[in-house]
Amino acid sequence: MSVERHISINDFDYPLPDERIAKFPLARRSDSKLLVYDNGAITQSHFCALGDFLARGTTLVFNNTRVVRARMVMHKASGARVEVFCLEPHNPADYERAFAIRGEAEWSCIVGNLKKWKEGEVGIDYTADGTSHSVRAEIVERGTREHIVRLRWSEDCTFGELLERLGRIPIPPYLNRDSEELDNTRYQTVYARYEGSVAAPTAGLHFTPELIASLGERGVSFDEVTLHVGAGTFLPVKDENAAKHSMHTEHFSVTLATVEHLLQNIDNITAVGTTSVRTLESLTALGWRIRNYGTPDTERAVGQWELYDIPAEFSGEEALRAIAEYMSSNSLTQLKAATEIMITPLGYRFRVVSYIITNFHQPKSTLLLLVGAYVGDDWHKIYDYALNNDFRFLSYGDSSLLKVSR
Repeated sequence: MSVERHISINDFDYPLPDERIAKFPLARRSDSKLLVYDNGAITQSHFCALGDFLARGTTLVFNNTRVVRARMVMHKASGARVEVFCLEPHNPADYERAFAIRGEAEWSCIVGNLKKWKEGEVGIDYTADGTSHSVRAEIVERGTREHIVRLRWSEDCTFGELLERLGRIPIPPYLNRDSEELDNTRYQTVYARYEGSVAAPTAGLHFTPELIASLGERGVSFDEVTLHVGAGTFLPVKDENAAKHSMHTEHFSVTLATVEHLLQNIDNITAVGTTSVRTLESLTALGWRIRNYGTPDTERAVGQWELYDIPAEFSGEEALRAIAEYMSSNSLTQLKAATEIMITPLGYRFRVVSYIITNFHQPKSTLLLLVGAYVGDDWHKIYDYALNNDFRFLSYGDSSLLKVSR
C-alpha cells in the first residue's frame, strides 16, 4: 500500500535577488565566507578558519567526482548550430568503460536547438597533431527531455580525451553566462579524480591543498566517496506538492576501506556537500537490504522513499557493518550502486551523517528540502542571516557548516 506524502514546496521559497548569486568564484577558494550554525546559534567566519569549528577526530567525507566537459557544439550540414550535452553513458553504461572507449559510444543527452535536428547527423571537424578529424552524432532514440545519441569519432583518442579536446564545462544555467577558461579549473574541486559529473559538488570548491593539510594537522581525517552528479540537480520542483517530484538516478561507489573507516568514526562524520550526504545516507538502504536479503541488490537504485520505510532503530552503524561484512566475505574492494534518494522534512532520519558543509541553495529546490530536513524550520533563520550579512549564493557562492546534535 502506497503512502500518501505531501510537502508544500512553497514553504521552501525565499527571495533571492540576482545580484546575490555569485557569477564568478573568488580569487582564492578558501577566502569565501563561512556561516556556522551550531544547534540554533549562528556565527560567521571565513572558510580558511574551518578547523576552528571542527572537533579533533572529525572525519570529512569528500565526493571525488570530476566534472567532465560534457557540452559539445556541433553543426548540421546546413550550418545550423546544435548543442549536445552528454548526461550519462548508455552504451557502454559503465562510467569507467564509457570514458575509455574509442570510436563509438551512445550517451543519454539533452539537445539544444533540437527543432533544427529532425533527422540525419550533426558533427564537428577539428585538427589535432596536424591531422584532420571529425565527430558525428545521430539520435537513435528520442525521449521527452533526454535522447539517446550515438557518437562516432576516429579511434586516435578515448571518449574522455575527446571531451577534453572539444567539450565545454557545463556551468549551472542560473549563472546566465557562457563558460570561460577559469571554469575549467575553478568549477572543479582540488581533489576531483573520477570523471562522470555534469555538475560540481560545490561545497568542496572552497577547499585548497593547504587547508586540507592544516586540517589534517589539527586531527581531522578524510575519506572519499564518488557520486556522479547529474543534471537533475538543476531541475526545479514544479509541482506544489514536492513529494511528487521525481528524482534522477545518480551513480555512486564506495570502497571497503572507506566503509571501515566510517565505522570507526560513526559519531563524527561531516559530509562535504549534499552529494556526499546522499551517498552516505544511501548506504543505510544497502545495509538494510543485506541484513534482510543477504545482498545489497545494487542493480536496483536506492528508491526515492526507500529509507523512510526502514525502521528507526536500524542505525547507520549497523548498516555500515553489514556492508563491510558483505564486501569482505565476497572479496569486494569497491561497491557500485545508484540512488534516487530524496531527503525531505517528511520524517527523514539521518543515520550516517553527523554534520554537513554546504553552500546556499536555490529557492524551491530539493537541496533546500535536504537542509530543511537537517535543521528543521531554522533554515529560514540561516538563510535570512546569510541574506542580511552579504553572503554570496549558489555554486560559486559562500558556504555553511551545519551542526545539529542528535
